[in-house]
Parts: sequence; structure tokens; C-alpha cells
Amino acid sequence: MNLVPPRPTAERPRGGPGRTAAGPEAARAAVVIVGGHEGGADVAVDPLVEYRPLVRAASARQHLEDAVRQALDSSEQPVCVVPMTLGRDPGLVADTARTLMSLSGGAAGGRVMLAEPFADPNQLTGWLRVAVAGAAGPDGGTDLAVLLTANAANRFDDAELFRIAHLVKAQDHLPWVEVAFRGGEPDVAEGVERCRRLGAGRVAVVPADFRPATGPPMPGVIDNGPLLAPSAVSGMLATRVAGALLRLSQGDDGIAGGLDADHSHGHAGGAWQDPDPGPDEG
Repeated sequence: MNLVPPRPTAERPRGGPGRTAAGPEAARAAVVIVGGHEGGADVAVDPLVEYRPLVRAASARQHLEDAVRQALDSSEQPVCVVPMTLGRDPGLVADTARTLMSLSGGAAGGRVMLAEPFADPNQLTGWLRVAVAGAAGPDGGTDLAVLLTANAANRFDDAELFRIAHLVKAQDHLPWVEVAFRGGEPDVAEGVERCRRLGAGRVAVVPADFRPATGPPMPGVIDNGPLLAPSAVSGMLATRVAGALLRLSQGDDGIAGGLDADHSHGHAGGAWQDPDPGPDEG
């Protein structure tokens, strides 16, 4: 389990008391970020002064309940759980919601909420386009091959990265946009070699998740990681938490809405339903 408290900070973000870098008069909450195969639990985050404590859970199925209970015990603020997916892990959202179902009653009732996922595939595509433009530089990318990398997960989440790569290539008119997986096939070294065989003069490796692009440095390869700076991650988190707090004030903790996040993804099956109540429970 990876339960990591925030690093202390001596300064508030600019903008005066009660304000964050993400917007004015942000409400306060304890924040739990929960990660999956995209590595979101370990992402670097600038100190979130208005959202304390920040607790990290490496898995929605194994570690999240302990992380939420830790946040509840260490703060009187509501607890906001943010699924740290860039849009390629809908199962993380559904697993998070199912775990939170058991925590949303009793003494914790009204204090636990599920935020929207950190990002969606459209946002990921946009961030990758920005990263690719930076790798191409002012002279353009006529000889540039871009290799998008991510941890290997499952065939459906992996296939989504190929779809996104096609969109990046089509929108930016690059000659080559390839995909490789850390711990999968093709691996990063194989992906780089394919780019060179295709005739690329330059190979830029861009992470499509929260992890480093390549792991160990690779000779002759431009490493364009991480995808998002800590300040950008913090800004998105603040936006997600603010939205969740607004919905909570209107009586919606977001948990029920997350239960079906993966029902149309791959072979996940039909929408989630509560078990039928027994004759003495209806």
C-alpha cells in the first residue's frame, strides 16, 4: 500500500487567503488519489494547500478503503476520491465507486464523494499533441517519429492507445506515430527500432500515462516525459475536487454515477445493478 501524506508548504498560492492557483474561494476537502495501470497514484503533485491531507492509494481494490479511512480519521473535512486515469482505465473508476459504496453510509455518510476521473481520452489526445509539437520543434516533424509509451494493461485499454495514436498522427500530419508498451509487446526498444527501420531521422518517446517515457535513458532517443508538470496535475486535481464538492452540496456524492464507468468498455458486460433484494428486504 502507498499511503503518502503531503509535503508541508510554507506558502499559499498567489491570490490571497482562501484562493488556490486553480480558482477563487475553493472549498476544502481531504483528497485521496487512487491509481491503476497508468501510474496515477505516484504522480508528482505540487502542494495542494486548500486540499489536505493528500493520501495516495495504489489500488482501488486493495488499498482504497484504508486510504479513505485514513483521510476520514485525520480530517473533519469531506473526503474526495479522484480516480487518476487519463481516460484509458475506465475499470479504475468503476472499481473505485464499488469500493466507496461500502464507505458511504454510517458515520461517513455525506463525507465521502467520488470526483470525475482526472481526464478523458480527448484530453489525453490534446496533451499528447502538445507534447508532440514540443518534440518536433520549430522546424516541424518531417523526419520525426513519435513513440507513445504506456504500461501494458489489457487488450481493450491497450487498443485505446492505438486509437489515440492514430488521432495524433492524423491531426498533426506526422509521418510516424507508433505505440509501445512497458512490459508488453512491442516493448519500448522494439518500438524505437521500428521507427528507425521506417526511416525516421529522429525518435521522440512520449509517455501516454503518468510514468516516465522510457525508464532508463536510451541513446539517440529524445525523452519527452513526463507528460504533465506537477503544476498541471495539481490544477486538474483542484478542478475535479471543486466540481465534486459542488455536486455534494446538491446531494450527489458521485458514487452511483461511477459504478457503470466500464460497462461499455470491451467485454465488460451490462450496466452494474444492485443485487435484487430478498423477500424480507424489499
